[in-house]
Amino acid sequence: MGDDALAPWSLVDLFSRWELSTPVLVGTTLATGLYLFGVWRLMRRGDRWPVNRTICWLVGVIAFFIATSSEIGVYDDTLLSVHMVQHMILSMLVPVFLALGAPVTLALRTLPRRPRGWLMALIHSRLAKVLTFAPLVFALYVLSPWALYYSGWYRASLEHPLVHEMMHVHLVVVGSLFFWPLLGLDPIPGRLTYPLRVLMTVLTLPFHAFLGVTLMNQTTLLGGDWYPELHDSMAWLPDPSADQHLAGGILWGSGDAIGLIFFIVLFSQWVRASIREAAQVDRRLDLQEARARAAGEDSDRFRGATTE
Repeated sequence: MGDDALAPWSLVDLFSRWELSTPVLVGTTLATGLYLFGVWRLMRRGDRWPVNRTICWLVGVIAFFIATSSEIGVYDDTLLSVHMVQHMILSMLVPVFLALGAPVTLALRTLPRRPRGWLMALIHSRLAKVLTFAPLVFALYVLSPWALYYSGWYRASLEHPLVHEMMHVHLVVVGSLFFWPLLGLDPIPGRLTYPLRVLMTVLTLPFHAFLGVTLMNQTTLLGGDWYPELHDSMAWLPDPSADQHLAGGILWGSGDAIGLIFFIVLFSQWVRASIREAAQVDRRLDLQEARARAAGEDSDRFRGATTE
């Protein structure tokens, strides 16, 4: 934390230095291996699994690894602006891509009978219903950044490695609780109608913007004297106030950009679902019409036979 030997930050050198953590390595390896094993089991028995879902899951896992282990992770306690990039990756990009991977559906299709029953019981449990209750997850998602940056939690994350790692987990978990029901690919409780999903997505945008503008305009530094002391020991670091202004801009701009992309994904899902529903209605009406026509023809034949 705050290593004096750190060279100046450069986006060009993003993958030149890594800070590997055993829990992160084990977690990402397990997440990748178990998912690919599930896909392999489906393919082995002749079932198909959408390639785009596998790609999305791998992108989510890799994004988590990069955000916590590349130079973003190395400098996340040295530059607030770099931390904010990490924050947006962990709280928005990673949860969205993991949800698009539909791992719960994959598990239900590949687990043995007893573990599958345990998973189904968990999905239908009261705890799952509470954790996917739309007003609750919305409040958690929009208020947790305020709790992080305007309490002693953020300073503690700078000083204590365990708290720092738990903050990463918190961002992914809260983001997943928010985005998973909205995407609606997995059979979990809390699934909303498409108009409500779009509404919840739109409502998050002002909160990111307001927090970003607040950080840009305030004179009080996040983390107290943490960043000024680092600035005194490393001359290449930017002025802490300027870096905080940049961090606020990153939060504002990236939050709106990712929210807009997610809105487009939701809207496209809504359109495809409407098309499928309309096609089902058409097939049902065609079937009813065919049955009515057949019944009419049978009735005509019966009357003709009776007349003869």
